[in-house]
Amino acid sequence: QAHLVESGGGSVQAGGSLRLSCAPSGLTSSYSNYCMAWFRQAPGKEREGVAAVRTTPDYADSVKGRFTIGRDNYKNMLYLMLSNLKPEDSGMYYCAAYEGGSYCNLFATFDFWGQGTQVTVSS
Repeated sequence: QAHLVESGGGSVQAGGSLRLSCAPSGLTSSYSNYCMAWFRQAPGKEREGVAAVRTTPDYADSVKGRFTIGRDNYKNMLYLMLSNLKPEDSGMYYCAAYEGGSYCNLFATFDFWGQGTQVTVSS
């Protein structure tokens, strides 16, 4: 099975920045074939997609202009740069992946998930 490990979460004040990383392993195909994404879930709320990318990124409206998703296909890494953080950005952030398909966006069904990294933004 694929294994995704997130890191980089922490506690910051509003307006601060964080950089999250996701390190996949056990993938059965070339990493470049995988659609990779970040999701988040705040207490009492449903999980929501944040950003996804294989080549062209797809962002949730709530994070456009503040978050940037990136990947390094040479190092098999996925990143999420979070800036101008708001308290409503707080939650558990999950890395996700799926292989195949012509499209990579937040409507895709992701097969593999990490255990998450916590982001807490205080006002």
